[in-house]
Amino acid sequence: METRSLYPPVDPYRSGRLAVGDGHELYFEECGNPEGKPAVFLHGGPGGGVRPHYRQYFDPEAWRVVLFDQRGCGRSTPWASLEANTTWHLVRDMETLREHLAISSWLVFGGSWGSALALAYAQTHPEHVSELVLYGIFTLRRSELRWLYQDGASHVFPDAWEDFLAPVPEAGRDDLMGSYMRLLTSGDPDLEREAARAWSVWEGSILSLIPDPLRLKRFARDAFARAFARIECHYFVNGGFFSRDGQLIDDIDRCRHIPAVIVQGRYDVCTPARTAWDLHRAWPEADFRLVPDTGHTALEPGNIHELVGATDGFR
Repeated sequence: METRSLYPPVDPYRSGRLAVGDGHELYFEECGNPEGKPAVFLHGGPGGGVRPHYRQYFDPEAWRVVLFDQRGCGRSTPWASLEANTTWHLVRDMETLREHLAISSWLVFGGSWGSALALAYAQTHPEHVSELVLYGIFTLRRSELRWLYQDGASHVFPDAWEDFLAPVPEAGRDDLMGSYMRLLTSGDPDLEREAARAWSVWEGSILSLIPDPLRLKRFARDAFARAFARIECHYFVNGGFFSRDGQLIDDIDRCRHIPAVIVQGRYDVCTPARTAWDLHRAWPEADFRLVPDTGHTALEPGNIHELVGATDGFR
């Protein structure tokens, strides 16, 4: 079978800003067919922001695709803000945006952190979700966070890990997320800049099987790293603001009836396949696709093939 590729680049036919309360204003855009089937793309991080290639997982003749920068990142304001910035604020923002655009229901597409937000939204507002496409599954359980930021991925990327440890004093290394949160909110611009770059570059170093120097440059830029690191760390030290560990998998009955595709790279070091497998076992009705030769990023060919196939299938 021929490997699917991304659809050609497409520009938004509409963009705008939406006040969502608490002093926050979201940037959003729409692309594709204004009369097409609605879909919303949820970016990762949290704090990653929208990138142009996110539009290309959808047939532009068939889909009306909505993309937005979540609170505090991308072109949303106030930039890098942690105030009133939690999972449940973002779920509410999605509803505000859906109502603003007069959409009754939409396909929700989310990867990495976006998969967690997609599940949180679908479990809160299942009546407004037509389908789910999830990849690089991340549910912010303590074991997942410890793997990524304390002990786990460090064994696979020890060279990059040394650079991640560098800003943290020896005495603070038994709780790296807590130590980073203190650095990132210290009020010292130099300390905050160094910590943000180290946090961001660590994650950028482990996203794919093949290293990507251009991605590392983007993750190292202050204009990206500050919001990315601050918002991620804020969410992670607070366990995603969930009421209990494992909430998203435990509550799968709330969205079990929604047609769904789960895509997971076998060699994903950022969000290992164990989480996707646990979700699959809890939700066998969903179409589970374990890609044998990919890591975390949705730009690896095997992941593109499955994700475009999923949106084509729901088209």
